[in-house]
Amino acid sequence: MTYLFETDEHAQLRETVKRFSQKHIAPHARVWEEAEEFPRELYRTAAEAGLLGISYPVEDGGAGGDLTHALAAAEEMVLQGHSVGTCVGLNSHGIALPPIVRLGTAEQKQRFVAPVLAGEKVSALAITEPGGGSDVASLRTRAVRDGDHYVVNGAKTFITSGCRADLVTTAVRTGGEGHGGVSLLVVEQGTPGFSVSKKLHKTGWWASDTAELAFEDCRVPARNLIGEENQGFFAIMINFASERLYLAGQCVAIAELAYRESVKYARERVAFGKTLMGHQVIRHKLADMATRIAAARALVNECATRVTRGEQAPGLAAMTKNTATDMCSFVVDQAVQIHGGNGYMREYLVERLYRDARLYPIGGGTREIMNEIISKAEGY
Repeated sequence: MTYLFETDEHAQLRETVKRFSQKHIAPHARVWEEAEEFPRELYRTAAEAGLLGISYPVEDGGAGGDLTHALAAAEEMVLQGHSVGTCVGLNSHGIALPPIVRLGTAEQKQRFVAPVLAGEKVSALAITEPGGGSDVASLRTRAVRDGDHYVVNGAKTFITSGCRADLVTTAVRTGGEGHGGVSLLVVEQGTPGFSVSKKLHKTGWWASDTAELAFEDCRVPARNLIGEENQGFFAIMINFASERLYLAGQCVAIAELAYRESVKYARERVAFGKTLMGHQVIRHKLADMATRIAAARALVNECATRVTRGEQAPGLAAMTKNTATDMCSFVVDQAVQIHGGNGYMREYLVERLYRDARLYPIGGGTREIMNEIISKAEGY
């Protein structure tokens, strides 16, 4: 089979991720999914293996590399670890830290970035609000300057790693209405007025904790402002392109894993006197699955290569996410169908992958929002 990015360097990275995932994730995947969390110690273990710092600058405590390395590592972690939720939770810093790396001061990077990449702290990104959904420009969480602090009031929801995060990169409104009044503040665990108001229970991604957060007269030091006041929306938008590629890459990995499970099952399961693989209808289902996976993988490769070169490519990133999510939804559905009644049972991996896949047309911007971005990029 082919993978996302296939240079010798990426292959060596994959081997490291493979060993880590087979040893530290796969044996526990089912238990962690049922428990709806994985041990916090896994962050430190992953950091010691050099995995948390992939694509981050060495001077900030990272391991170097670029977006393509991060995508290849995430794909291998899903393929070998068999737990999408664990992969997502372990890598929540992938959306929480980039704005700090890009816009933060040296002091902020030392306080926030280095400890996360060392596995000592957990980070999360908080943008979405109850009732707000994908409409980032209308967020209502307000931060009012009061001397050397900002007083924050509001709420966030659907926050990955929000229950255990030590620091949360939070989108707040410091100015007027619209995107021009948005800033980014890092809110640290233990700050008075900041709390986890609810742990959310999801259809999929069970091993990844997800939270609703509350800010009630929460006093955040002004030195935790990332970049300039009222300039946070631009950083969020840049972050979205990479996040959407991460999600598209995960879709490729989930689909590939579901495809592999289906091929294995079709070779072993006997029906009407021969294995499922002996029936043309099953072979053709598998052929359609393999074809769509290959097409989505090629688009992820193309988009990630262009973004790594420095292009923003918002339209192409949206196309990539929609293509990958559509493909993944199709493949996991076919995988369950091939497994028949067993595909509906929680003891079979494809059942979990089917649930996990449902998030992708929603998370990181809905499919409908992606189409609007594509429309603008195409000029109509």
